[in-house]
Amino acid sequence: MIPDPNHPWGLPIDYAGRGTVTENGHTIGVRLYDNTLGGPLEPDPMTGEYPAVYVTAQISENGETSAFLRGYGLVTVNPANGNPAVPDPTAVQRAVEASLADFETRRLAYAALCAAWVPAAPEPDPEPAPETEPAPETTPAP
Repeated sequence: MIPDPNHPWGLPIDYAGRGTVTENGHTIGVRLYDNTLGGPLEPDPMTGEYPAVYVTAQISENGETSAFLRGYGLVTVNPANGNPAVPDPTAVQRAVEASLADFETRRLAYAALCAAWVPAAPEPDPEPAPETEPAPETTPAP
């Protein structure tokens, strides 16, 4: 991913902190958030620091056999010296790279599982037992 210098985080982000990136044939959802409850951005009264900003990236792909694979990436942008965290375009880039690496790890693990698991051959139906002929009837002696 090459960060776009026209945007502070390296890609267009909507009002809810969401954006998308297309990388290596995958559409990756990116989300930026902090641990506040949506109010004004203020320093924590205990630590005096502003909240960290979390940058997440997620890939979700559906396979031909109804397999559903995901890849996740998370990068934390910490505030410094009592100032809020500043936008870091490389944070988005690192989160996207982490999600691609996680996706590839999961894809390889799934492929190994599929290769190792071979379903057992079905049991053949038992052959029907031959019908026995009824015993001849004997007449009692007089």
